Amino acid sequence: MASRPSALAVAALAGCALLTPLRAQAQWWRSAPVDFEECADKAEKAATKQDKTAALAECNAKFAGRRKPGGGYTYYDFMQDRTFDIAGPNPTPEEQKKIDQQYTVYLENQRRSTITAAFVAKQQQPQPQPQKVPQSVQQVSLRSETEKIPVPVASPVKQAARIKASNCAKSSFSCEWPWLSEGIDGLKKLFTSSPSKGKRG
Repeated sequence: MASRPSALAVAALAGCALLTPLRAQAQWWRSAPVDFEECADKAEKAATKQDKTAALAECNAKFAGRRKPGGGYTYYDFMQDRTFDIAGPNPTPEEQKKIDQQYTVYLENQRRSTITAAFVAKQQQPQPQPQKVPQSVQQVSLRSETEKIPVPVASPVKQAARIKASNCAKSSFSCEWPWLSEGIDGLKKLFTSSPSKGKRG
């Protein structure tokens, strides 16, 4: 019989040991915040400003959603500058998947609008117009160019010789005489001018 009370005492001690951690866990769950707003309220009660800042940062890290006044939660995606309704204080995997899909659509729309804006801007740029020169300036410049550049004109004797040469039969004396005559004249000038230069010197 003496062993019976001791067995009861051991069982009672074991039960107390089991209940103590449960009671501690229950207190932990009661003190843990359920959403950002509750967490922020507790952070405001911190002793120092640094502790408040650290506690608010921890609240931000724990809870992505914010409580709506009518119930439920909303999630703000700063990348899209848009809010999404979510069921709890953090998005579920399905909700996060939908948010990511909307972000992909958002990026595609941004890309299209950027391309469209660039195209419209290019269309609105004034096209460079060729400068119109008044007709009087064009006429004067054409006249001055023709006056500045002399057009070479063959002497009438040479033109007649060319025409006659084109009509002559090859190896005929009458057609080749002008060429021969010009050659002889050139030789005469060469011999008559060189002795006169020598006499002057």
